[in-house]
Amino acid sequence: MDSIENIEFGIDTFGDVPSGANGQLLTQAQAIRATVQEAMVADQAGVDVIAVGEHHRPEYAISSPETVLAGIATATESIRLSSGVTVLSSDDPVRVFQRFSTVDALSNGRAEVMLGRGSFTESFPLFGHDMADYEILFDEKIDLFHKLLDERPVTWQGTKRPSLADMDVFPKTESGRLRTWVGVGGSPQSVIRTAHYGFRMMLAVIGGSPERFAPYIDLYRRANEQFGHQSTPVGLHSPGFVADTDELAREAMFDAYKEQRDRIGASRGWSPMSREEFEHEAIEGSLYIGSPETVARKIANTVKSLDIGRFDLIYSGGAVDAGARLHAVALYGSKVIPMVREMLAQA
Repeated sequence: MDSIENIEFGIDTFGDVPSGANGQLLTQAQAIRATVQEAMVADQAGVDVIAVGEHHRPEYAISSPETVLAGIATATESIRLSSGVTVLSSDDPVRVFQRFSTVDALSNGRAEVMLGRGSFTESFPLFGHDMADYEILFDEKIDLFHKLLDERPVTWQGTKRPSLADMDVFPKTESGRLRTWVGVGGSPQSVIRTAHYGFRMMLAVIGGSPERFAPYIDLYRRANEQFGHQSTPVGLHSPGFVADTDELAREAMFDAYKEQRDRIGASRGWSPMSREEFEHEAIEGSLYIGSPETVARKIANTVKSLDIGRFDLIYSGGAVDAGARLHAVALYGSKVIPMVREMLAQA
């Protein structure tokens, strides 16, 4: 296991549009401002990282993570700023690098990027990409992005983007290297690709026992070694919510989480979520929900059992009340994270 002081604890959001005190949905503009406010509270409470994801759907307000991160950069002091994820397949690697190196400058070196193919596909027709090219788009673009990270003139050729011949890209980062993760849903090919480029791996675990992902972590580490790369931390992000008591947390989250999960599930052939399934995931699965002690104990068990170096809590699952969401972030930083570190130190 990474030394306890080096393990990072983050929060993760897709900019879900929350509800207000009157129960009505906020506007998407208000949702974006709420995310910035949550990041400020997280920074003050000692959270290590905030990751904001990219979506192009009405229930999510953030379609441009780096723009939101730029706003957060100038309003915070120490929290690291990540996407979670940037849909590289439908974007341009050069522009992604430029935007994140700009965030890195604004934040004095706190930016990192998390690349992915995206679990939703709205960005493909929106930006004129053919879904038949789903695999090759990501393969080619992650290869180019890997070359850009060296921050030297690039020569590159592919089939889905114009070639580059000894082209330099600006701005450079002050550190000389932008920390890069790849979001992985659990396919062995994705794990090996991530290791091939020496990128950090973030596992998206949204249901079932987290321990079932242990083989992917082992595969990643073995592949890293075979490719001759130094060992890098593995991360995991999962949904959850923190309130003063277990009961308050579950009541605050259930209706919004079920609505979101059933909406997504309708297009993927999932059965509607029952309360029993929700409770089972909270106890045995990958929902980290409850009081600070309950959530801390579950996170500590996951960190220990999987030997991971970063855990991110997806704290905004659906149209949860905005005030409760802000309180959840404060509790996570001020109470949950210190408890987890103490539990790990005693292990």
